[in-house]
Amino acid sequence: MNQTACQSGRSGTLSPRWARLSGLAIPLAALVCLGSGCGAAYYQKAADRAAYAVIREKGPLVPNMEPDFTLERTNLVDLESLPINDTVEEFLGPDGINERGARRVNLEAALALAVSHSRAYQARKEQLYLSALSLTLTRHNFVPVFSASGQGRFGGQTERAVRYELDQTTGELRPVLSDNLVEERSVSGSGQIQAAWLIRDVGRLSASLTTSFLRFLSGGQRPSSQLTATFIRPLVRDAGYMQQMEALTQAERQILYDLREFVQYRRDFSVQIASAYYNVLGERDRVRNAWLNLQSSRRNAERTRALAGEGRVTQTDLGRLAQQELSAESAWINAVRSYKQALDNFKLQLGLPLDTPLVLDDHELESLQIRHPDISVEDSIRIALAARLDYQNAQDQFVDAERKVQLAANMLKPRVDLTGSVTLRSDPDDTTGLVLPDPGRYSYAAGLDIDPGLDKTSERNAYRAALIARDQAARRVEQLVDEIKLQVRDSWRALDQAKRNYEISEIGVRLAERRVDEQNLLAELGRARAQDLVDAQNDLVNSRNQRTQALVAHTIARLQFWNNLGILYIKDRGQWQEVTHVQLP
Repeated sequence: MNQTACQSGRSGTLSPRWARLSGLAIPLAALVCLGSGCGAAYYQKAADRAAYAVIREKGPLVPNMEPDFTLERTNLVDLESLPINDTVEEFLGPDGINERGARRVNLEAALALAVSHSRAYQARKEQLYLSALSLTLTRHNFVPVFSASGQGRFGGQTERAVRYELDQTTGELRPVLSDNLVEERSVSGSGQIQAAWLIRDVGRLSASLTTSFLRFLSGGQRPSSQLTATFIRPLVRDAGYMQQMEALTQAERQILYDLREFVQYRRDFSVQIASAYYNVLGERDRVRNAWLNLQSSRRNAERTRALAGEGRVTQTDLGRLAQQELSAESAWINAVRSYKQALDNFKLQLGLPLDTPLVLDDHELESLQIRHPDISVEDSIRIALAARLDYQNAQDQFVDAERKVQLAANMLKPRVDLTGSVTLRSDPDDTTGLVLPDPGRYSYAAGLDIDPGLDKTSERNAYRAALIARDQAARRVEQLVDEIKLQVRDSWRALDQAKRNYEISEIGVRLAERRVDEQNLLAELGRARAQDLVDAQNDLVNSRNQRTQALVAHTIARLQFWNNLGILYIKDRGQWQEVTHVQLP
């Protein structure tokens, strides 16, 4: 008997039912491995689909949202479509030869490059993407969520063998432990499938199916399974799962806020790129003016040297003009350095390598015009309060704060939950193999779980904090109204000031040009004073620089003015649409 038990423990055979179950385990394990081995690329694409779907869904709610939002970008800078610069500007001196073969970039192309390659712009897009991705997880918590787990074990242990002897008194067989040890091997396994669903305004429903088995290879098995479903519905505090639903509501609203902030960032970004672009052109124009001043100073110095050789001018005048020549050359060298530095900074802002050969288009500066909007400050403020996205966010966030006050007040109430559960179990006497829950073997329960909440300190503090947060949100709205009025008024004044500065600089250039012509004529006659000639030449350079700066300043001030009003429309490649007509709200 002992020998039989020992042999059976070492080399037990599987029943046909167990053999079929073992055969199913192999493909099941393969499916699990396949499911877990879909690859990182699969999950990346799945995340992209979900996040982009959220942005496409919410994007139309925000005017001027980027229509084809994507994180895809290339690290390769493609400038092949841009024209090649084949001229060498004399005013750049030896550095001018470096511009031959460089790509000429106009403002539209610069904005497109910035949108495609700017690291700051890409980081801002990633921030919006992560916000949308966060919403997908929050939404996922409010759909049926399934999970599964399983385990399998093979083991063995030694036990004292059992033999059966006939009881002389009763005439029945009785077990008798032997001193011999035998090895008893067993295979066990268990699995569980769960589902949970938080249904809005209904309650939380969860279900689980568990099954387990234990089979001794020497014979005998103990399978079991159970199906359980539970339901919970808060009736008073947290009724309808207000807290959990608030998380979903806030996440839905947060993506709207983030979309508005991204649209505002696009506007600010285009204005920044345009400002930097014109700043580089302004620095280039300063180099040109400095070069012209240097050439004029050299001519004046040479002419004065000739007159000094004839004794028609004093050495003091000659020295003053020679000093002017040196000062003009130093100013030109400094201007070239400032231009090259500004161009490198602009490349960095675009996200381009610093060694990329690039030349900005001078025609962009030549085509600038004074386009002064005809609108009053009061009308501008009305438009800003109707169109500003940050003001819309502040108003909606005040609504959020009010909703959180109501939620905190609800948490002060006692907890009363309606609960119910149903369980189906398998037949414990069924040892034939894998068994399923028997509908006839059930149990159920229903009732109320009550918590009067005798200690409300935490809830009390949360409610008071929510009231303070609501007051703070209200003050933020009031503060933002005043800040918007201040920004609009300041930008309107800056725009008007830039217009006046340009008009003044135009007059200054004409006066300086007449003074220089007059002093040059007197110098040819030998009647000019060196100081007057130097002053006239310097004033001409300064007036030209001021005119360029005033023209650029007015253009940027106009863009910033429309941006502060919230009506600067940005196209998909960063270019703005010029505002020609403003409709009052």
